[in-house]
Amino acid sequence: MKKEQTTKPQEILVFQQNGSGESKIQGILKYGENLFRLNKISIDESLPPVIDNATRYLPKEIRADIVLDYLKHPDISYDLAVMCRDRNIPVVISGKKVRVKGALIPPT
Repeated sequence: MKKEQTTKPQEILVFQQNGSGESKIQGILKYGENLFRLNKISIDESLPPVIDNATRYLPKEIRADIVLDYLKHPDISYDLAVMCRDRNIPVVISGKKVRVKGALIPPT
Protein backbone atom coordinates (compact mmCIF):
# COMPACT_ATOMS: atom_id res chain seq x y z
CA MET A 1 0.00 0.00 0.00
CA LYS A 2 1.47 3.34 -1.08
CA LYS A 3 1.42 6.33 1.22
CA GLU A 4 -0.54 9.30 -0.01
CA GLN A 5 1.54 12.34 -0.67
CA THR A 6 0.65 15.18 1.67
CA THR A 7 3.17 17.76 0.50
CA LYS A 8 3.38 19.72 -2.71
CA PRO A 9 5.71 18.15 -5.30
CA GLN A 10 9.09 19.82 -5.62
CA GLU A 11 9.50 21.86 -8.83
CA ILE A 12 12.59 20.81 -10.80
CA LEU A 13 13.67 22.70 -13.90
CA VAL A 14 16.18 20.88 -16.08
CA PHE A 15 18.27 22.64 -18.72
CA GLN A 16 19.83 20.40 -21.34
CA GLN A 17 21.60 20.71 -24.64
CA ASN A 18 21.09 18.18 -27.44
CA GLY A 19 19.54 15.60 -25.09
CA SER A 20 22.42 15.74 -22.59
CA GLY A 21 20.13 15.31 -19.56
CA GLU A 22 17.64 12.77 -20.90
CA SER A 23 18.90 9.79 -18.88
CA LYS A 24 18.76 11.85 -15.67
CA ILE A 25 15.29 13.14 -16.55
CA GLN A 26 14.05 9.59 -17.12
CA GLY A 27 15.54 8.51 -13.78
CA ILE A 28 13.79 11.33 -11.92
CA LEU A 29 10.48 10.48 -13.59
CA LYS A 30 10.88 6.74 -12.95
CA TYR A 31 12.10 6.80 -9.36
CA GLY A 32 10.70 10.12 -8.15
CA GLU A 33 7.10 8.91 -8.32
CA ASN A 34 4.94 11.93 -7.47
CA LEU A 35 7.54 13.74 -5.40
CA PHE A 36 8.65 16.01 -8.25
CA ARG A 37 7.12 18.11 -10.97
CA LEU A 38 9.69 18.27 -13.73
CA ASN A 39 9.98 20.79 -16.55
CA LYS A 40 12.76 20.93 -19.07
CA ILE A 41 14.26 23.48 -21.38
CA SER A 42 16.22 22.07 -24.28
CA ILE A 43 18.68 23.95 -26.46
CA ASP A 44 19.14 21.88 -29.58
CA GLU A 45 20.77 24.31 -31.97
CA SER A 46 24.38 24.68 -33.04
CA LEU A 47 26.10 27.31 -30.89
CA PRO A 48 29.24 29.39 -31.41
CA PRO A 49 32.26 28.65 -29.22
CA VAL A 50 31.91 31.96 -27.35
CA ILE A 51 28.60 33.64 -26.49
CA ASP A 52 28.79 37.20 -25.15
CA ASN A 53 25.19 37.36 -23.93
CA ALA A 54 24.06 33.82 -23.22
CA THR A 55 20.91 35.00 -21.44
CA ARG A 56 19.19 35.15 -24.85
CA TYR A 57 19.09 31.34 -24.70
CA LEU A 58 17.52 31.37 -21.23
CA PRO A 59 14.00 32.23 -20.08
CA LYS A 60 13.40 35.63 -18.52
CA GLU A 61 11.74 34.03 -15.49
CA ILE A 62 12.80 30.87 -13.70
CA ARG A 63 10.27 29.30 -11.36
CA ALA A 64 11.59 26.22 -9.65
CA ASP A 65 12.65 24.87 -6.29
CA ILE A 66 15.88 23.59 -7.86
CA VAL A 67 17.54 23.83 -11.28
CA LEU A 68 19.61 21.06 -12.83
CA ASP A 69 22.09 22.15 -15.51
CA TYR A 70 23.10 19.59 -18.14
CA LEU A 71 24.05 22.23 -20.69
CA LYS A 72 27.30 21.70 -22.57
CA HIS A 73 28.11 25.34 -23.34
CA PRO A 74 30.03 26.99 -20.45
CA ASP A 75 28.83 30.53 -21.25
CA ILE A 76 25.17 29.53 -20.96
CA SER A 77 25.86 27.53 -17.79
CA TYR A 78 27.60 30.52 -16.24
CA ASP A 79 24.74 32.91 -17.01
CA LEU A 80 22.21 30.34 -15.77
CA ALA A 81 24.12 29.99 -12.48
CA VAL A 82 24.15 33.78 -12.04
CA MET A 83 20.40 33.98 -12.76
CA CYS A 84 19.70 31.26 -10.20
CA ARG A 85 21.97 32.87 -7.61
CA ASP A 86 20.23 36.22 -8.07
CA ARG A 87 16.83 34.52 -7.59
CA ASN A 88 18.01 32.41 -4.64
CA ILE A 89 17.29 29.16 -6.50
CA PRO A 90 19.72 26.28 -5.92
CA VAL A 91 21.40 25.09 -9.12
CA VAL A 92 23.34 21.88 -9.63
CA ILE A 93 25.85 22.20 -12.46
CA SER A 94 27.01 18.76 -13.52
CA GLY A 95 30.58 18.23 -14.67
CA LYS A 96 31.52 21.86 -15.20
CA LYS A 97 34.27 24.17 -14.10
CA VAL A 98 31.85 27.11 -13.74
CA ARG A 99 32.52 28.96 -10.51
CA VAL A 100 29.56 31.01 -9.34
CA LYS A 101 28.87 31.50 -5.65
CA GLY A 102 25.95 29.30 -4.64
CA ALA A 103 26.19 26.85 -7.55
CA LEU A 104 26.56 23.22 -6.49
CA ILE A 105 29.10 21.32 -8.57
CA PRO A 106 29.25 17.63 -7.69
CA PRO A 107 32.51 15.76 -8.41
CA THR A 108 32.42 13.71 -11.59
